[in-house]
Amino acid sequence: MPGRPLWQGHLKLSLVTCPVALYTATTASAHVSFHLINPDTHNRIRMVPTDPDVGPVERADLIKGYEVSKDEYVLFTEADFDKVRLDSTRTIGIDRFVDVADIDRLYWDAPFYVVPEKGVGVEAFVVIRDAMKSAGKVAIGSLVLRGRERQLALEVRDKGLIAWSLRSHDEVRAADDYFDDIPAVKADKDMVEIAGRIIAQKEAPFDPSEFVDRYDDALRAMIKSKQKGGKGLVAAPEPDDTNVIDLMAALRNSLKGTASPAAKKKSVPGKTAKPAARKKASTGKAA
Repeated sequence: MPGRPLWQGHLKLSLVTCPVALYTATTASAHVSFHLINPDTHNRIRMVPTDPDVGPVERADLIKGYEVSKDEYVLFTEADFDKVRLDSTRTIGIDRFVDVADIDRLYWDAPFYVVPEKGVGVEAFVVIRDAMKSAGKVAIGSLVLRGRERQLALEVRDKGLIAWSLRSHDEVRAADDYFDDIPAVKADKDMVEIAGRIIAQKEAPFDPSEFVDRYDDALRAMIKSKQKGGKGLVAAPEPDDTNVIDLMAALRNSLKGTASPAAKKKSVPGKTAKPAARKKASTGKAA
């Protein structure tokens, strides 16, 4: 099994428990990342913890503090954190079951793989998993993770479970604060009909493997250019705003020039959209 688990504990449904482990389901390691460099020496900058009175200090010797007033802190050691022992520190307790449609997508956050630990607990895990699959419901529980108690939504995925951390109600901003000021404009029925036909022409199954991070590719092209002594310029023209006066003409022209993704794939036998997109994104030349 790849990597070390992020968390190990128990999954509990009423009186049924089983040992499980959580693994992060996503990674950002494939993206271009940068370090801070001193342009005069080309040395990488190291962030050193510094006390304004005594100078550099060892990070391992530091403790955490909560500021209660200006420059006044309540101090916490690791032993203090260990004293805060909620049930959800070591156990994902399933509180209720809901329909997946009942959870607003604004609340979905990060996914984790839930895997049973080897041993006698596997049978209990399978019972919980298969019962959830049969009911067609999402389980709601809670877990202390990364210094916070988080609400989790668990759903069946293949032979395991996916645990989605959910944002708290206080973390989600009210949409009305942003949408209420949108002017009440009545759309032209003919324009809406044409836009609907454009949407129909662009319908296709969702395939995440076809997405290429063109910005990441452009950065890699710039890196290669700079390695060869070029300036590394990778530019793209700014899109023009739609002229409201010409909106109907723009819609009609879009309808004429729109081809479905499936049709585009068929027009180039033996080729897929992904390599073509990657080739186009990586042809950045130095200025």
